[in-house]
Amino acid sequence: MLWTLPNALTLARIVMVPFLVVILLTRYAWTGLAVFWAASLTDWLDGYLARSRGQVTTIGKLLDPVADKLLVSAAFISLVELGLAPAWMVVVIIGRELAVTGLRAVAADCRMIISAGAVGKYKLFAQVIAVSILILQLRFDWLEIYGTVALWVVVVLAAVSAGQYFLAFWNRLDAAQ
Repeated sequence: MLWTLPNALTLARIVMVPFLVVILLTRYAWTGLAVFWAASLTDWLDGYLARSRGQVTTIGKLLDPVADKLLVSAAFISLVELGLAPAWMVVVIIGRELAVTGLRAVAADCRMIISAGAVGKYKLFAQVIAVSILILQLRFDWLEIYGTVALWVVVVLAAVSAGQYFLAFWNRLDAAQ
């Protein structure tokens, strides 16, 4: 069951990433926002469809988090290039994504599954809000304070959720020994 609608939506999200970058870097705010929202919607929709149709696949489990990280990372890096997001905050956000991905790989090697926690899900939602506000700053300068606050929320949630993942891993590792 490689070719399922949920997997096609995940691949569509990956394909949208370069288009999003080009659109953002050419400062087409409304189009960029529409592409970002469409891609973000596929994240929710592919998971919903995979679970409701019984079409959860190994390739989907692998590609979905990759597609999420590509989308969010590309959007944030583009926003740094546009001067709308501080690079250090984006490094923290993307660094968290890489660290948690690495941790999950190590956990899998130890035959552990570390499920996404509520804070991680809030972080993803906060990322979508923050990126959306920052994109809109291309048209509305007065949104700058809201974009800054949204970025801080993402950075805090990223740090807290990373801490939760690492703590869960260490607790399970300690219990296994």
